Amino acid sequence: MISPKEEVSLSIQERREWVFLILAGLFLGTLALLNVMGISRFIDLSSYIGIPDDSPIRFSLAVGVLAYPITFLCTDFISEIYGRKRANRVVWVGLILNLWVLFILWLGGALNPPAELIDGQLPIGVKDGVADVPYGYSFYQIRFYTFGATFASMVAYMAAQFCDVHIFHFLKKKTNGKHLWLRNNGSTLVSQLVDSTAVILITHFYAHALPIQEGENLVKQLWYFILSSYLFKLVCALIDTIPFYFGTKWLRKYLQIEDEVR
Repeated sequence: MISPKEEVSLSIQERREWVFLILAGLFLGTLALLNVMGISRFIDLSSYIGIPDDSPIRFSLAVGVLAYPITFLCTDFISEIYGRKRANRVVWVGLILNLWVLFILWLGGALNPPAELIDGQLPIGVKDGVADVPYGYSFYQIRFYTFGATFASMVAYMAAQFCDVHIFHFLKKKTNGKHLWLRNNGSTLVSQLVDSTAVILITHFYAHALPIQEGENLVKQLWYFILSSYLFKLVCALIDTIPFYFGTKWLRKYLQIEDEVR
């Protein structure tokens, strides 16, 4: 016979596990999406922030960057509520997920290779002003870009996420659990600078998968890609301070978790 006190304890434990699964699932699901979509398209947002069309300065983002900040918010929630060990475990599972995505993409192409590939690219025609791609070739186009960028993503991901978790807990210990905004922003801003720099440089020099314009200064173009990615993440990190602060406060009450330095 379970006592009322034990029933309450089981109910709270179930809540904690459900919230953890939701945060971890959102983190891992977003990560898988980013690896597949990744650099399949770069979006020029220059006009949205007031940069003229004829300006040599461009603000371009890989489509995968758009949802990436949510991964850092999820790991910050897990770090704050569940501790450093669980946050690190989720990061490691994310690495395994990267490898699993690569394996499935490799297997899908190895079992039935395309009839024709030209320099790793697919033969794409134009019909009525629209790209005409034979059925099934879209998979190989995605496969090509995913293979080219996932190595960069994995290296940058591991460096950035572990950096995020370690700085978060370093600042938490130094401030004795106070100044939630400091450890949230401090850890995210540093880790996202690491991520932006690593993923752009590795994607270009290792995978040669960036849309680099021939005849233009390479360093300047790489700098624009890094700066665009980082500034986007910087703004998102500052904005997510509010949901992180109130979300943490609500979750601690909902899950009945005491604030403590881990």
